[in-house]
Amino acid sequence: MLRRSRAFFAGVGIALVALVGAIATPANARPEASRTSDTSDKHVEHDQQVKHALLISVDGLHQSDLAYYVAKFPSSALAHLVANGTDYTNAKTTFPSDSFPGMLAQLTGGGAGTTGVYYDDTYNHALLPAGTRDCSTTQPGTEVAWTEGADRSQNPITLDAGQQINSPALTHLPTNTLAQTLAEGPALTAAILKLTHTPQTLLDPGALPVDPATCLPVYPHQYIKVNTVFEVARANGLRTAWSDKHPAYEILNGPSGTGVQDLFTPEINSAADNAGDDWTTNNALTREYDSTKVAAVLNEIDGFDHSGTQRVGTPAVFGMNFQTVSTAEKLPTSNGLAGGYMPDGTPGPLLRQALNYIDDQLAAMVQRIAHDGLTDSTTIILSAKHGQAPNDPSTLRRVDDGAIIDAMNAAWAAKHPNVAPLVAFAVDDDGMIMSLSDPTPTALAFAKNYLLSHSAPANRITDPKGIFSTSVAASGLTAVYTGPAADALFGAKAGDPHAPDLVGIAQHGVVYTGGVKKIAEHGGDAPEDRDVALVVSGAGVAHHRTVDARVQTTQIAPSILELLDLNPHDLQAVRIEHTEILPSLSGTDSTDRHR
Repeated sequence: MLRRSRAFFAGVGIALVALVGAIATPANARPEASRTSDTSDKHVEHDQQVKHALLISVDGLHQSDLAYYVAKFPSSALAHLVANGTDYTNAKTTFPSDSFPGMLAQLTGGGAGTTGVYYDDTYNHALLPAGTRDCSTTQPGTEVAWTEGADRSQNPITLDAGQQINSPALTHLPTNTLAQTLAEGPALTAAILKLTHTPQTLLDPGALPVDPATCLPVYPHQYIKVNTVFEVARANGLRTAWSDKHPAYEILNGPSGTGVQDLFTPEINSAADNAGDDWTTNNALTREYDSTKVAAVLNEIDGFDHSGTQRVGTPAVFGMNFQTVSTAEKLPTSNGLAGGYMPDGTPGPLLRQALNYIDDQLAAMVQRIAHDGLTDSTTIILSAKHGQAPNDPSTLRRVDDGAIIDAMNAAWAAKHPNVAPLVAFAVDDDGMIMSLSDPTPTALAFAKNYLLSHSAPANRITDPKGIFSTSVAASGLTAVYTGPAADALFGAKAGDPHAPDLVGIAQHGVVYTGGVKKIAEHGGDAPEDRDVALVVSGAGVAHHRTVDARVQTTQIAPSILELLDLNPHDLQAVRIEHTEILPSLSGTDSTDRHR
């Protein structure tokens, strides 16, 4: 590995110090004023060693949300992060804009066609169904669910995913009222921090797809096709940690299975109270859940493992994912507040509360970084796995995708009796991703033509009981890609068994759901799905800088390695997709000095 001295900027040395000074303002004292942004580069060059990259991914955080908050609260932690860093105002996440491909983009440098991961719940034409024992005669093709369904715990699914941590704060959750669960916040955090740092042990092998060649279960890290930032860091002797929402996020370990030394994954879709709520069905519960991961990160900043019990040193690459903004965008109401956005496109009351929460947690992290003397060696990257659509509630149309699929299967069966249903698997949030039991050109053409000629009933947000009051043409789609065209859309190799057979791009405002429990979704190709925040702040980067050039969240991965003086081209996806580091990352254009 070539090591070299790096030129950075004197101004960035005070970036996090300035942010800590701002935090002296109480969190609830957010004066409303317009942001004044200095986009000039007021700095002189000096050497500064970046030793820690802290990645914070906030599901649902649009660039417009960040801009709104910074303008409204210029003394906030988010505002000072932007002012003392480089703000990429035209950043896009990958398509599909789902959590798994979105997170992997940030930590591999590649999109779904390269990583082989298209959704957290997807389909593979080459693998065998979970539980298969006769691998010689079983027909390939199966759902691949990297969700709570893979946990050891079921009925109920538990926050510790089946580790069976002996604590009243955890064991009482299925019988608690909502109020009791929220009141037990500190005890809950203390208990769940005992969760294992190797969550692959929390996955049920019997719930995993089976490799026909070995007749063994396929773990998430064995499914991804390329290596991760964590693996590159570990190969260079650096420590790694991460916190996310399912044990199946052990996929971030990469093909080696050992990329993340300390992986903390409390199960978000677990029982939170006796009403059957999980941590996403109430925004106060989501905040409580996210706070457990914040506690883990604070311990890691202090140089401990996520539990706070073993001193291991502050990781070189670490961070977490927040869910609070996402549920505030999706829930119609929660905690007596309306979710989503106002008619003028600004965040509504629940979302404003969620953004305040994120700001407070970021402030706590920055304070801890400064307290521990890590300001001059830590870079913070803020972004999002995905956005959420639609922002304008008047455009929302809820469409029952199940009814569309049933009708299409029936139409196919009428022409082809005694065959399997045409749609083998589908995941439809605000787009359609399908795998067919018969992926021949004839079947693909049939499915495409059916969807584009089908008129589907839809209901408006003003229909509280979900009464269908209108219809959408072409099944709510604007375009349908099948076979080779679908592969080309993702940059996948032709015939890749990981890839879907059919992809539908939804009309703006269409959300596929049979109910009325959500007012927004992600996964699709709408601007609100893909236009996300991206800020790089702290050690090693220019401050007071705004970059409006179009960038991708895939560029985060090589940029992390560049900041740590590692080779971005050690990432396989970077080589495959020719992914550049972020432009103007350290005062220069997108010059990769490792080439």
